[in-house]
Amino acid sequence: MKRPWKVMSTVSVAAALLISVGCTQKSTVKEDEKSSEYKAPVTDYTFDTAANMFAYAEFELSGEPLAESLGLDLDLLDAKKVNKPTEFDYIAGIESYEYSEEAMYEVVEKSGLGLHLLNGPVVEKMAKEAGKQSPALLEDRFYALADSVGYPKEEIFRNMYPTFIEYSSGDPHYTQKLDTSVYAKNEDKTYVPVYQVDFKTLRWDRDKMGKTLTPSAYGGAFLKQSLWAGDFLGGFHTVDKDEELEATSSTQDSDPNVRLGVSSADGFQGVVLTEEIWNKLAYIRDGLFYNSSTKQLTSGTGSKYNPSEGLVYLPHEIKVTEEGAEAAKASKLEVTDARSLLRDQWLMLWPSSEFYGMTDQRPENGAVNPAFRAAFDGAPFAAAAKENIDGSSSNDVKAYDPYSVNRDVLLQVFKNLEAMHFNKEAGAFVSSHDGVKQGDYVDTFDAGYTLEALRIFERAIDGLPVGYASGEDAKGLQTEEGKLALEMMKKQADFMIANMMTNSGLVANGFTIGKGQDEKAATLEAQLGAIRGLTAVYLATKDEKYREAARNLYNAVDTQMWNKDLHVYETAKGEMKYTPFTAGSLSATLRLALLNLGNEESDKEQYPSLEKDTVISRYVDFYNKVIDGPSLKEGMQASEFWDTGDFYKEGDKSGNTDGDMVPQLQAGHGKYGIAPVLVNVEIQK
Repeated sequence: MKRPWKVMSTVSVAAALLISVGCTQKSTVKEDEKSSEYKAPVTDYTFDTAANMFAYAEFELSGEPLAESLGLDLDLLDAKKVNKPTEFDYIAGIESYEYSEEAMYEVVEKSGLGLHLLNGPVVEKMAKEAGKQSPALLEDRFYALADSVGYPKEEIFRNMYPTFIEYSSGDPHYTQKLDTSVYAKNEDKTYVPVYQVDFKTLRWDRDKMGKTLTPSAYGGAFLKQSLWAGDFLGGFHTVDKDEELEATSSTQDSDPNVRLGVSSADGFQGVVLTEEIWNKLAYIRDGLFYNSSTKQLTSGTGSKYNPSEGLVYLPHEIKVTEEGAEAAKASKLEVTDARSLLRDQWLMLWPSSEFYGMTDQRPENGAVNPAFRAAFDGAPFAAAAKENIDGSSSNDVKAYDPYSVNRDVLLQVFKNLEAMHFNKEAGAFVSSHDGVKQGDYVDTFDAGYTLEALRIFERAIDGLPVGYASGEDAKGLQTEEGKLALEMMKKQADFMIANMMTNSGLVANGFTIGKGQDEKAATLEAQLGAIRGLTAVYLATKDEKYREAARNLYNAVDTQMWNKDLHVYETAKGEMKYTPFTAGSLSATLRLALLNLGNEESDKEQYPSLEKDTVISRYVDFYNKVIDGPSLKEGMQASEFWDTGDFYKEGDKSGNTDGDMVPQLQAGHGKYGIAPVLVNVEIQK
């Protein structure tokens, strides 16, 4: 999305990256006129990186791509025109989509929630090879990235804190007064506040960060980065008019008037995100895997890894001893929880599969977007090692290009998913493995989402479109890994249908192998995970039995868990406690209901719950009531700004110019406000 403002900076990138951190809508009804028939108080402000980034990934997919697939002309959207052309279009195309984008930037560019890109392994390697210090190298690198997309160097954001790997949690309240003074005025009296171009006042409290490296957390951030990078770098644009061009050749950018990215501004974000991803993957591959025999952190070996010779996997938690608050680096890493958890693994498999689709340079895959090929042809990002794309694993080498480091991580995670978490006798994925023994509990939510991660993996490894195009039909390469993924997917889905469905029509929260179903009251998250997984297997196999199982379950959820009084789903019997994992999976399920599960003339049975208008009404209610909430101090979206419709305007002190009950950053919860992220809430009468 093109930004309606320009960023002017007169300081060098190196200086901008190292300046002090400075730390120790839909209804236009006014708030006092809003209905008070329900409440949505915040129950926990803790920023859970995995949960938030997961939710915002689903929000992204349920945003512009969903609205466009249902026939919306995206040019009709305008953040200033609330609820136009329809309430659903505005929520999907503006709010869901932009909430997702801005939250990602908050984490990986502004908050400081992780290790600084200055200390990234690829940056350090480049600096050493060039005989430079890392700050000088990173400055040169940002300038080269800007040149590759035609972005003016002087317009790079000031006081960025780009992270190459993110921590597990933090406190999203700001620690100092935000700089909301006027940076640039517009004719309509709206203005750009300084904090939108200078991130100095946006840091979070480092003392309140959970300084641990958890695969689901840095994997969740990776998922957001890979989806947006794929969006931003999926085309070219002209330099003179900044107009998007369809990618028809990987050499289009040899024209001096053509550059990478769908626009200059989005292209720059795309290459910065890719640079962060590249360093993240190198750090993971070369030091975050855990050898179960030596009980030491080690490197992953990707295609050469054989689990039967000893398990080497991503452990659940690594404690970081940090040094340097202004540009944090890890002085010590200590494994504090050596278990392999299924949630960690699928939240790494999914993004690495998405990124594989971007970086894939195998000659036999002719379906790769030419714009991606252009980005990874040596400039601005290193081309793949020839030995690693020749179709044979026998001569593979350890390499540091984005394709090679990602493939090593991807294949090792996939192999461990099969070796450590897939119970072959039962045909189901178990939630944990302690490095020696496999657990016996099948968690419905995580098993379901593992199926979606495997669906994206199979598409990527077989050369099929991923990202926004992951629902498209195409003929793949029929790899052995792809065949194994499909086999495990079908077995898990069959196990779920045969063993985990209850007499009520809902699915059990889990299943203990050898004992039976979890007998606790069914949770909404379990249902949503199952629907996501069953739909994934349907999309991968085209077997109608999985679609019908997902439809049956969706109807049971809508019939039994929809609170007709408050117009929200109950998250458990008599409860409406929403976490970002709940919100993200609900957003996904409503999207699937519109795109894949809805009623068709050929359906044997028409469910009223799956009529398009009914699903859209659920979607609108969800965002209005749960995400935005009934007041400025309620609802899951803690704050918002600019691209989501909340403009800064001279003379307006409301802190909520679009009237949607989501405050501007400085007007949010806490003394100095709060970041635009998701918090936990409970819906009450």
